[in-house]
Amino acid sequence: MNLQHELNKTEGFKNLGLLAKHVVEGFIAGMHKSPFHGFSSEFAEHKIYNRGESTRHIDWKLFAKTDKLYTKRYDDETNLRCHIIVDNSSSMHYPEMSDFSIDRLNKIAFSALASATLMHMLKRQRDAVGLSIYSDAYDFYAQEKGSERHHQMLLGELSKTVVSKPLNKRTETYTYLHEIAEKIHRRSLIFLFTDMFQTAEDEVKLFEALRHLKYNKHEVILFHVFDKQKEYSFDFDNTPKRFIDVETGEYINLYADTIKENYSKRVETYFTALKLKCAQYKIKYVEADINDSFNHILTTYMVERQKFV
Repeated sequence: MNLQHELNKTEGFKNLGLLAKHVVEGFIAGMHKSPFHGFSSEFAEHKIYNRGESTRHIDWKLFAKTDKLYTKRYDDETNLRCHIIVDNSSSMHYPEMSDFSIDRLNKIAFSALASATLMHMLKRQRDAVGLSIYSDAYDFYAQEKGSERHHQMLLGELSKTVVSKPLNKRTETYTYLHEIAEKIHRRSLIFLFTDMFQTAEDEVKLFEALRHLKYNKHEVILFHVFDKQKEYSFDFDNTPKRFIDVETGEYINLYADTIKENYSKRVETYFTALKLKCAQYKIKYVEADINDSFNHILTTYMVERQKFV
């Protein structure tokens, strides 16, 4: 199957669940040892019984049908709870595009597909997942559940978010993180997808909100979503351009080369400060370049999940 064509041009991620499944399967295929084998309440497959193994997990009904001994192989189950938070402010819809592909995503599309891959991993592990989406309002909230119906509902909300057009919508991330912290009562693994476009004052409040989550004993992973080529390296050709703040509508006309050096220094300083602040508050900081693969997202999940459980 060619994943390049699994995105509908007008409906966003029409097959978001299928895309996420293929991304996850590709990731697992590249691993030397799958983390999904262990015993729990629902099995994923059978394997041939080897002499000397415990007979406890032999499937006797299958033996009656095939006259061969098989044991049930199960997915690991730990009752982990996870909450995914997605920033849907106007800046997350950069770069603006009317169609998407697996190799051509803007920040919100990358965040949605990354969230879907995490959800697929959690589904395989029989874990519960919840979802929050916010812009200048609390757009969507669903508490942590593990049912197939719940999973499909979350995929639908992520798909709709990709094609939403939030014009000039700023967001106060800290406001909704405080609300989410109050809603989540059981210890959970929390993933936040945001481009971290905050004013200096809001940044202080944001880390206060992240500390609120940490205070409730949740583990917090911050995926800093950005377009490294454009937003970090400022890689534009040196022709006159109008740069528009999508959250305020303010703009400036200039040649990219005239500010590239100063811009790059300021951005590098900002990124370094974010990393140090996250380390100070024991928040896992992960750069999420939209031009990169999803392997680092899934690897982060695997590492943090093992630490969490």
